Amino acid sequence: MFGQISLDILLLFMLYATGATTAAIACLYLLLRRGNAFAPDVVSPVRLRRWTAAFFAALAMGHLWYMPAVVFTSSDAILLSMLVGGLLDCLLVIPLAIIILFCMLQDRQRPLWPVAVITAPLVVGMVVCIVSRSDAFMPMLRIYLLLLGIGLIIYMVREVRRYGRWLRDNYADLEHKEVWQSFLVLATILLVFGIYVSGVGGLVYEYIVQVGGILLICYLLWRVEMLSDLSIRQPQSVNEEMVTTEEQAARDDIGLLLQQHCIDTQLYLQHDLTVTQLAQAIGTNRFYLGQYFSRQDTTYNAYINNLRINHFVSLYRETIAAQRAFTAQQLAHDSGYRSYSTFSLAFKQRMGQSVTAWMRHSAE
Repeated sequence: MFGQISLDILLLFMLYATGATTAAIACLYLLLRRGNAFAPDVVSPVRLRRWTAAFFAALAMGHLWYMPAVVFTSSDAILLSMLVGGLLDCLLVIPLAIIILFCMLQDRQRPLWPVAVITAPLVVGMVVCIVSRSDAFMPMLRIYLLLLGIGLIIYMVREVRRYGRWLRDNYADLEHKEVWQSFLVLATILLVFGIYVSGVGGLVYEYIVQVGGILLICYLLWRVEMLSDLSIRQPQSVNEEMVTTEEQAARDDIGLLLQQHCIDTQLYLQHDLTVTQLAQAIGTNRFYLGQYFSRQDTTYNAYINNLRINHFVSLYRETIAAQRAFTAQQLAHDSGYRSYSTFSLAFKQRMGQSVTAWMRHSAE
């Protein structure tokens, strides 16, 4: 029995050490590496990289703090160690996790002071527990953390949907820009901390927390590196006094200008074409162009996708008529898409069937 317990403790100690090492390496990678090892053509947001590095540093410090507690035998020493560790988590890990989610949304720079406000009760509660050397307040803190998680989910659902609309109003290519995977990050964080604050399960619970934490570090590192930097912000409004006479005149002719400067010139084939670039090309501003798309009951992204898919259909029919060899991937790339998966999704939404099914039906 003693040997089995010793083996369990050794395994748990090794998991803590692995978690600390993984977090430290990830932190140093984000701070020191200039290139992107996951996607060389993607430049991730500097602000997000730095906050994520801070999160990883907090995780590493937390693991180092908890490691000696694995071998403690005194119940008082274990309790004090857990309470101090909990305080560190409330001061650093939880706030930084929330900040990371905020930083993934690049439509605007959200204030961070509310994070300190909503986590302050957790910090105060943990300080009271440490001073009193008692975990009597832990049930209330667990309830508060649960409510905090629910509130965060509601907020993120609203903000991610708003962010998605902003992307579709401003960008033709959404690969490496969408943040729906932030929900996976959020769900993982809540799962890990939900298990953490439950305080049940003994060593099994500890194993789950540590393995989940290591997976979270790896996933979050990949997610941050795969998200493009959109630091060139799109203005949310236009000062009417700054609008030129030419722009006012162009406002009523946007449809004609799009035909001349986007469709006829095939500007829509340009990768990562933004609504601002298109507005400049046709001689207006993004505010009026956005209004035009809104009146047409569409979005900028849907407009460009429609042109690109029509271009793909034309290329396909020309290639078939000329009996030339082709691949759908190459035709999609020639139609303005970097990612075939993005093209496939857009094609299915536009045509109501997959690319393969459409080509098979067209060949009949």
